[in-house]
Amino acid sequence: MDVATYLAEVPDTRREALVRLRELCLRELSGFEERIEYGMPVYVRAGETAGEIAWANQKQYISFYLMRTDVREAFADRLAPHDMGKSCLRFRNPTRIDFTLLRDLLRATAGAGPGAGAGPGSGSGRGKVC
Repeated sequence: MDVATYLAEVPDTRREALVRLRELCLRELSGFEERIEYGMPVYVRAGETAGEIAWANQKQYISFYLMRTDVREAFADRLAPHDMGKSCLRFRNPTRIDFTLLRDLLRATAGAGPGAGAGPGSGSGRGKVC
Protein backbone atom coordinates (compact mmCIF):
# COMPACT_ATOMS: atom_id res chain seq x y z
CA MET A 1 0.00 0.00 0.00
CA ASP A 2 1.11 3.57 -0.64
CA VAL A 3 -0.17 6.85 0.79
CA ALA A 4 -2.44 7.59 -2.19
CA THR A 5 -4.15 4.23 -1.66
CA TYR A 6 -4.38 4.92 2.08
CA LEU A 7 -6.11 8.24 1.38
CA ALA A 8 -8.49 6.69 -1.13
CA GLU A 9 -9.73 4.36 1.61
CA VAL A 10 -10.49 6.97 4.30
CA PRO A 11 -14.04 8.29 4.79
CA ASP A 12 -15.01 11.26 2.65
CA THR A 13 -15.61 13.34 5.80
CA ARG A 14 -11.91 13.15 6.67
CA ARG A 15 -10.21 12.91 3.28
CA GLU A 16 -9.85 16.67 2.68
CA ALA A 17 -8.15 17.21 6.05
CA LEU A 18 -5.84 14.22 5.56
CA VAL A 19 -4.87 15.30 2.04
CA ARG A 20 -4.07 18.76 3.41
CA LEU A 21 -2.02 17.20 6.21
CA ARG A 22 -0.09 15.08 3.71
CA GLU A 23 0.63 18.10 1.52
CA LEU A 24 1.88 19.98 4.57
CA CYS A 25 4.19 17.10 5.50
CA LEU A 26 5.58 16.83 1.98
CA ARG A 27 6.19 20.59 1.82
CA GLU A 28 7.76 21.02 5.27
CA LEU A 29 9.70 17.78 5.67
CA SER A 30 12.34 18.30 3.01
CA GLY A 31 14.81 15.44 3.03
CA PHE A 32 12.33 12.97 4.51
CA GLU A 33 10.93 9.86 2.85
CA GLU A 34 7.21 9.13 2.95
CA ARG A 35 6.39 5.50 3.72
CA ILE A 36 3.62 3.32 5.02
CA GLU A 37 4.64 1.63 8.27
CA TYR A 38 2.42 0.17 10.96
CA GLY A 39 -0.51 0.74 8.60
CA MET A 40 -0.11 4.53 8.43
CA PRO A 41 1.88 7.23 6.61
CA VAL A 42 5.26 7.81 8.28
CA TYR A 43 8.01 10.33 7.49
CA VAL A 44 11.58 9.14 7.93
CA ARG A 45 14.65 11.32 7.54
CA ALA A 46 16.81 10.15 4.62
CA GLY A 47 19.46 7.75 5.87
CA GLU A 48 17.62 7.05 9.13
CA THR A 49 15.34 4.18 10.08
CA ALA A 50 13.04 5.67 12.72
CA GLY A 51 10.03 7.73 11.78
CA GLU A 52 9.79 11.19 13.28
CA ILE A 53 6.29 12.12 12.08
CA ALA A 54 3.26 10.00 11.24
CA TRP A 55 -0.48 10.42 10.94
CA ALA A 56 -3.45 8.11 10.82
CA ASN A 57 -7.16 7.94 10.35
CA GLN A 58 -8.39 6.28 13.56
CA LYS A 59 -11.91 5.14 14.31
CA GLN A 60 -12.80 8.18 16.45
CA TYR A 61 -10.21 10.77 15.40
CA ILE A 62 -7.28 11.76 13.21
CA SER A 63 -3.92 11.18 14.91
CA PHE A 64 -0.79 13.23 14.32
CA TYR A 65 2.25 11.45 15.76
CA LEU A 66 5.19 13.55 16.92
CA MET A 67 7.90 11.15 17.99
CA ARG A 68 10.60 13.67 18.84
CA THR A 69 10.62 14.41 22.55
CA ASP A 70 12.75 17.52 22.02
CA VAL A 71 10.12 19.06 19.74
CA ARG A 72 7.27 18.05 22.07
CA GLU A 73 9.06 19.69 24.98
CA ALA A 74 9.78 22.87 22.99
CA PHE A 75 6.08 23.16 22.10
CA ALA A 76 4.68 22.10 25.49
CA ASP A 77 2.76 25.37 25.99
CA ARG A 78 1.12 25.22 22.56
CA LEU A 79 0.34 21.50 22.87
CA ALA A 80 -1.15 21.75 26.38
CA PRO A 81 -4.68 22.78 25.34
CA HIS A 82 -4.93 19.93 22.82
CA ASP A 83 -6.02 16.32 23.28
CA MET A 84 -2.61 14.65 23.35
CA GLY A 85 -1.44 11.15 24.18
CA LYS A 86 2.16 10.14 24.82
CA SER A 87 3.28 11.08 21.32
CA CYS A 88 0.21 12.06 19.34
CA LEU A 89 -2.33 14.78 18.94
CA ARG A 90 -5.91 13.61 18.50
CA PHE A 91 -8.29 15.64 16.36
CA ARG A 92 -11.86 14.41 16.71
CA ASN A 93 -13.25 17.02 14.31
CA PRO A 94 -11.38 17.28 10.99
CA THR A 95 -12.61 20.85 10.49
CA ARG A 96 -10.90 21.96 13.72
CA ILE A 97 -7.37 20.76 13.02
CA ASP A 98 -4.82 23.41 13.94
CA PHE A 99 -2.78 23.34 10.72
CA THR A 100 -0.68 26.30 11.86
CA LEU A 101 0.47 24.34 14.90
CA LEU A 102 1.13 21.26 12.76
CA ARG A 103 3.15 23.34 10.28
CA ASP A 104 5.25 24.72 13.13
CA LEU A 105 5.80 21.22 14.56
CA LEU A 106 6.87 19.95 11.14
CA ARG A 107 9.27 22.85 10.65
CA ALA A 108 10.79 22.29 14.09
CA THR A 109 11.17 18.58 13.37
CA ALA A 110 12.85 19.20 10.01
CA GLY A 111 15.15 21.80 11.52
CA ALA A 112 16.13 19.74 14.55
CA GLY A 113 18.42 17.38 12.65
CA PRO A 114 18.73 13.61 13.02
CA GLY A 115 18.27 12.14 16.41
CA ALA A 116 15.42 11.82 18.81
CA GLY A 117 12.90 10.04 16.58
CA ALA A 118 11.50 6.95 18.29
CA GLY A 119 9.35 5.71 15.44
CA PRO A 120 5.70 4.76 15.63
CA GLY A 121 5.04 1.51 17.37
CA SER A 122 8.22 1.64 19.41
CA GLY A 123 8.11 0.92 23.06
CA SER A 124 4.92 -0.71 24.26
CA GLY A 125 3.15 -0.68 20.89
CA ARG A 126 1.32 1.67 18.53
CA GLY A 127 -1.92 1.53 20.43
CA LYS A 128 -0.22 2.71 23.59
CA VAL A 129 1.49 5.82 22.22
CA CYS A 130 -1.73 7.58 21.40
